[in-house]
Amino acid sequence: MSDASSGGADRCRLYLITPPRIDDVAGFAVTLDAAFAAGDVACLQIRLKTEAGATDEDALRAAAKALIPLARAKDVAVLINDSARVAREVRADGVHLGQEDGDPAAARALLGSDAILGVTCHASKDLAFEAAEAGADYVAFGAFFPTLTKEPIARAEPELLAWWSHATTLPSVAIGGINAENCAPLVSAGADFLAVSSAVWSHPKGPAAAVAELNAAIENAAQVSHARD
Repeated sequence: MSDASSGGADRCRLYLITPPRIDDVAGFAVTLDAAFAAGDVACLQIRLKTEAGATDEDALRAAAKALIPLARAKDVAVLINDSARVAREVRADGVHLGQEDGDPAAARALLGSDAILGVTCHASKDLAFEAAEAGADYVAFGAFFPTLTKEPIARAEPELLAWWSHATTLPSVAIGGINAENCAPLVSAGADFLAVSSAVWSHPKGPAAAVAELNAAIENAAQVSHARD
């Protein structure tokens, strides 16, 4: 996932986040496999919550057992949300941490140098630099648009992605309410990855159609941006 390319060094790529609850893991695996087949996906973050909104570690373990082999067969990195401990237990490719979900430096020490470590930085340049210093492999900025997945702490603007891409080589992930219709400014601004959840799983034509549409939108935005350059 450290390479933002599936064929070009600067191609923005898709970063899928699971729905917050998966009641039928086997059924979801079939849906996920179809989504992977529909277009380029760099990463899958397994993010599962209890009804109270806490991280559901038992659900993470159960989902990881079924989904990690499926993802690896398609060369898709798998990250566990919030818990470096669970990421280590299930031998995921890494972990994504929110600002309240553990110390990035401790996660790096636990998982080792080869693991992928991502950190939520909201709309803060300071938090992004702190994450980089702690050993993060990417920083996540957002929310860029209104989202139904979670209540956003901060609202970010595309200019932040442009500034970050010029200030550092550390990859950025854009998150929050992103879909095929609104992603172009984020791609043009320099996002390395687009994190998407509800726009895929709740797409009226199904997740596979959503992945295909998002990849087409990313490609179109990249072509327009390159033409301007």
